[in-house]
Amino acid sequence: MVNHSSASQVLPHLSYQTQVEVAPEQIDGLGHVNNVVYLQWVEQVAWQHSQQLGLDLLAYQRLDAAMVAREHQLIYKAACFVGEVIELRTWIGQRDLLNLYRHYQFVRCHDQVTVFEGVTRWVCIKLSSGRPTRMPPAFQQAYGVVS
Repeated sequence: MVNHSSASQVLPHLSYQTQVEVAPEQIDGLGHVNNVVYLQWVEQVAWQHSQQLGLDLLAYQRLDAAMVAREHQLIYKAACFVGEVIELRTWIGQRDLLNLYRHYQFVRCHDQVTVFEGVTRWVCIKLSSGRPTRMPPAFQQAYGVVS
């Protein structure tokens, strides 16, 4: 997909982190967090970061544009269990006027073990048509795109 970049290589506003505690309903039949939950966390931390950058659903609607997931690369590295606190980290790497690559690293807080890494290729679309389009200026500014 794309080379992994490090969060330390990006501008501070292009990175974000938050914490979640693993809930009992997130555990599957094997006794650990279900793999679908990691994808939910990917979406959660991406949305929270976009909102922090001023791009929430209302902004998307006002601008008639949105970033949609085109491709995910998900790497499960270690299991998580009920009650564990996980730090969700994300940062924006490579980007242009149509695409951006958002990276993820999830770290178990009590032992600092990376439990998950991933990358999503997000593509800008025009909401009214669903077709790919160049990022509007507000997106370019928020996501640090240099044209």
